[in-house]
Amino acid sequence: MSARHPIVAITGSSGAGTTSVTRTFENIFRREGVNAAVVEGDSFHRHDRAAMKAAMAEAEAAGVAHFSHFGEEANLFEELAALFRDYARSGVGRSRKYLHDAAEAAPHAQAPGTFTAWEMLKPSELLFYEGLHGGVSTEKVDIAGQVDLLIGVVPVINLEWIQKLHRDRNTRGYSTEAVTDVILRRMHDYVHYICPQFMRTHINFQRVPVVDTSNPFIARTIPTADESLVVIRFANPSGIDFPYLLSMLHDSFMSRANTLVVPGGKMELAMQLIFTPLIMRLVERRKKALAN
Repeated sequence: MSARHPIVAITGSSGAGTTSVTRTFENIFRREGVNAAVVEGDSFHRHDRAAMKAAMAEAEAAGVAHFSHFGEEANLFEELAALFRDYARSGVGRSRKYLHDAAEAAPHAQAPGTFTAWEMLKPSELLFYEGLHGGVSTEKVDIAGQVDLLIGVVPVINLEWIQKLHRDRNTRGYSTEAVTDVILRRMHDYVHYICPQFMRTHINFQRVPVVDTSNPFIARTIPTADESLVVIRFANPSGIDFPYLLSMLHDSFMSRANTLVVPGGKMELAMQLIFTPLIMRLVERRKKALAN
């Protein structure tokens, strides 16, 4: 952690909704005039799209059924840890960008599914990471320990699967069977690398549908925000103005001393109310540290 060079990380699995949370943070940065260096977790995958397919085929041939983007073998954990460490120390670090589709790839004159070259980050007030592994801690690296504000985004598992099924079928053209195979292949790494992160987060957001999602593989629609509740858990509730949040978020309530429950449609507003003062606190701490 660093007063001079703070790091904020959003962590959650594919289909959890981390991209939507990132948009909320981008709005906060823009409104408050915060210069943030944004890093995507996909940039620290070990393989590009073609190489990943080859690595998966090789793993399957060797009898390894759980090789996935969630696990250590398919990611550059040490390089991500080095970025966080270097940024916390000096405000600099090395990253790259994964080009997901043709629109992202065109400006770089590269094929989709490839990486740009490694580059040094431009000067910034804080580092913002969004991806799968912002809270990872293993025998070799402690990425979570270098994050000043770590936020988990984790829908209940059936909702997460519904969101992934709909996204991959509608935007990537995958069949239900293909997406199901991906979910099953990732389960081992989900349990060992994704779930443990949520005990290290400072704040967790978990969306819980209030409609039947008992069989996610036949769900025709994704439960809407108005058909959901959001459970917000604070690891350290001291300093959180719960009376203010309850007054601003209509129909919200406390389920535990450190847990706020809000209507799903209020999730973005809740994030704005919770994260804006936390971000500004990091910025002010940075200014004081630089002044000294």
